Amino acid sequence: MEPRDYGPYPYVPINARPVLRWPNGARLAVWIIPNIEFFPLSRGIAGSPYDATPPAAPSVRAWAQRDYGNRVGIWRIMEVLDKHKIRASPTLNSDICDHHPQIVKAAVELGWEILGHNETNSRWLNQMSPEEEKASIARALGRIAALAGRKPVGWLGSGLAETWKTLDNLVAEGCLYVADWVADDQPFWMDLGGGRRIVSIPYSYEINDSPFLYTRNGTVDQFVAAIKAQFDTLYAEGARSGRVMAICLHPYLIGVPHRIRGLDDALSYIAAHDGVWFATGSEIVEAWKQSGAMF
Repeated sequence: MEPRDYGPYPYVPINARPVLRWPNGARLAVWIIPNIEFFPLSRGIAGSPYDATPPAAPSVRAWAQRDYGNRVGIWRIMEVLDKHKIRASPTLNSDICDHHPQIVKAAVELGWEILGHNETNSRWLNQMSPEEEKASIARALGRIAALAGRKPVGWLGSGLAETWKTLDNLVAEGCLYVADWVADDQPFWMDLGGGRRIVSIPYSYEINDSPFLYTRNGTVDQFVAAIKAQFDTLYAEGARSGRVMAICLHPYLIGVPHRIRGLDDALSYIAAHDGVWFATGSEIVEAWKQSGAMF
């Protein structure tokens, strides 16, 4: 993609699009995205999101807090989602395959759809040279495929970070959709030129426990209230034309004992409504393509 002032897609306001209908008349497609991440102990982790420079390694408290998510929190999330019969779409740092393969194998057994999410969460794509980025994306997707048995077709960059070459690299690796562009409540095509396209799927920086709980110091009750309010609005709008709702989670945050009931509460509220379709990323993208409401 060449540098440009506006995104690689046309501006199409949501009130000027074809009507989107989801399978079985659903108003709203809901996808659940646990971010399963690895931070090497050998790299410092900032103690606060406002710290510009990470401390020298090892940053034990910050690292161990995140390690809790992989040792304990993710298993609580799996239990809650399995209780509600929801198949998640986790974004996965491929280093998890080497350090915590049990998580990957459990996700596969649950029928979750794994997305690529860099090799590690400590190095973002926009911190790499063009050659490093291309090779890193290929390694991440290939490593996940080797353990999970299926190469991811979806991608979320660590930190939602991209370069001008990221989308080209993803398409070259066979990715069908990307979640970095939090610009809409419906999927849309991104045109890279030369007949190459990739779908942007709605992700959220609002209904996301990391900025909500960690950066903005919200409480779990406030987070649950936000999930319900987001759902109410999108559900009402979905009566006219289908919408997508993303619920974005981090095991070291929502997976701690005093917060996990909040996830159960929010999902119970959503599931009590008719016309809700819990889906994976690929299922949403394919249904959108078949809907005739593409733009």
